[in-house]
Amino acid sequence: MRRRSHHDRRDPRSLDDRVAGIFDDAGSTRVGSGWISGTVAVFLGALSVGAVACFHWPALLTSPDVRAVLPMPVVRTTVQVVIGFGFLLGLLSALLRPRKVLGMTGMGLALVAGLAGGGGIPVNGPVPQVPAYLGLDWFLLNIFLLAVLFVPLERLWPLRSQSVFRPQWTTDTIYFFVSHLVVQASTLLTLMPATVFFGWAVSPPLQAFVRAQPVLVQFLACAVVADFAEYGMHRLFHSLRALWSFHAVHHSSTSMDWLAGSRLHVVDVILTRGMTFVPLFLLGFDTGPLYAYLVFVSMHAVFIHANVSWPFPAWVEALIVTPRFHHWHHAIDRVAWDRNFAVHFPWIDKLFGTFYGPPGQWPSGYGIEGDPVPDGFTRQLVYPLRSER
Repeated sequence: MRRRSHHDRRDPRSLDDRVAGIFDDAGSTRVGSGWISGTVAVFLGALSVGAVACFHWPALLTSPDVRAVLPMPVVRTTVQVVIGFGFLLGLLSALLRPRKVLGMTGMGLALVAGLAGGGGIPVNGPVPQVPAYLGLDWFLLNIFLLAVLFVPLERLWPLRSQSVFRPQWTTDTIYFFVSHLVVQASTLLTLMPATVFFGWAVSPPLQAFVRAQPVLVQFLACAVVADFAEYGMHRLFHSLRALWSFHAVHHSSTSMDWLAGSRLHVVDVILTRGMTFVPLFLLGFDTGPLYAYLVFVSMHAVFIHANVSWPFPAWVEALIVTPRFHHWHHAIDRVAWDRNFAVHFPWIDKLFGTFYGPPGQWPSGYGIEGDPVPDGFTRQLVYPLRSER
């Protein structure tokens, strides 16, 4: 079903270029130019403002599940430190850079966060329950931890020489933002297929047997069962034309990095995660192993899209999906079309005859032939409804 191209199309009027123009991304980005410090300052400043907003309106902006596990003294201290670093790095950028936009923006955001109360805003009494909320705390926590982990890795061991702000990075950031912000709605839609349509198939004796197994066994079983389900759904999205138009959005990125995996159409997300959850629901794993798997899959999914060139021993690449395996799934090379559907275990593809992975080799590029998917979050959202079936 897939047809790819290495053509790296970038509309000069795209959101990427408009953002670059505002923040002087066309200026020097070398070390000592103030670009790195300014960019980090804007990032930290924006995180600070979001965190302070969560303190002011916890019921509307934060998730009860996240609030329950976060060590608030550590969070408050971290917010204060982030505000301080954001301001200082913004000041450094303003001193070094001819145009002061990056530095002044970073300082301004940090100043707003500090004047609004910083990490010292009291939350009096228990946070009231509301029927609907945004997961802003979940978004901020994820993008902070993932950026701190993966941006340095991609700078130290890059597979391809590309900027952090590569083409279409703004689109993928919006995907990341939306997917984490509407966590309540997406969770409900993901759980619905299992609980509504397969509740009749629940077997209490089977679930009791599963829960009696050691935690590690349950965790591994979660990963294997989920990956078989994901393999099946993933292959359907490539095989059926009506589904491919939704999944094509994910494959439209011509760059691979830690943000690229976030580009998923909402229909793709709901159907894939919803059907993947069905066997997990029926088997009735304990919450501990299940949550551990959810943490693992969220980190692993980011890692396999990352722009890193780590060499792994052959036995590791045969056991678990690595970036090289998944990069071939996104490859423009015809020999790799419709291969490597597994998310965690490459031996599943070997089992079904869809494995591809020449030792030590990487794809020549990524994308879809003819670039049929438009740039921009909104246009990609409606693209499957307008594309030819």
